[in-house]
Amino acid sequence: MEPHGEERGSDEDRADARWMAEAIRIAVAEKGTDPADTPIAALVVLDGKLIAAGVNRTAERCDATAHAEIEAFRLAGRAVGAMRVEGATLYSTLQPCGMCTMAAIWAGVSRIVYGAGRADVHAMYFEDRHLSTLDFVTDAWKDDLSVTGGVMAQACAALYYRPWDQVSEDQQANT
Repeated sequence: MEPHGEERGSDEDRADARWMAEAIRIAVAEKGTDPADTPIAALVVLDGKLIAAGVNRTAERCDATAHAEIEAFRLAGRAVGAMRVEGATLYSTLQPCGMCTMAAIWAGVSRIVYGAGRADVHAMYFEDRHLSTLDFVTDAWKDDLSVTGGVMAQACAALYYRPWDQVSEDQQANT
C-alpha cells in the first residue's frame, strides 16, 4: 500500500482528498451520520471525472452484494457501456472488502483509494479471518493496480462504529 501523507501535497494527493471529501459528502447526504445506517460511499473516477457514485444499500435491497463499491461499479458500467472501466480510480470511504476488491480487479480499475482502514473502525465491518485488501490484489497478481489507504481516514472513520464502541450482536453482520 502506498503511504498517503497529506504533507506531500502532490496533485494526486490533492485530487484524492477532493474526491474523498465528495465521497464523504455523498455518504452523509444519502445515509446520514448514524453508524447504524452504514454510511459507506464509493466513487468511480475516470480521467478526472466522476462517472458513478454508490452508497451501501444492503439493508434496503435485502442484498448482501449491494455494497457501495458494487453499486458504483454497476452505475459505472452503464455510464461507459461496458463492464470494465480501465484506468479508473475507485474511491471508498472504508477499506473495500474482499468482494469489492475483486470487483475492482474485474472492472479493470488502476487504483483503489480508501479512507478509513481496518484498524480505524469496529471489527464488524470486516470478515473474521482478517484478510486484507492487499492480499486480494497480491494474490490476483495485479501489478497494474495500486492501493492507497488512509486518505482523510479520521473524517471517514467518524462515520462508522469505532474499534472501542460496544455494538450489539444484532447490528453486526460480519462477526
